[in-house]
Amino acid sequence: MNPSVLYASTRTPDATTRCQNRTREMQLIPEALARAHVQERLYEAEAERMARRLARASRLQRRAERASLRARRALAQVVMQ
Repeated sequence: MNPSVLYASTRTPDATTRCQNRTREMQLIPEALARAHVQERLYEAEAERMARRLARASRLQRRAERASLRARRALAQVVMQ
């Protein structure tokens, strides 16, 4: 008798399906890890962009406050003359 036929007859279709599913899952693990890694990098990049925006907004606000103060001083000097 052919050994492959004997082997196939001892395994149930359910066991074969489980084995195939497990094999498929094992093959998909690196893809899932890569996807998770990319997602994490995207979150990090977005957080870094937000931090840069906040820092830039703070710098611009300080610059605007200084310009406003200079304008007030200049106006005060004109009024006092």
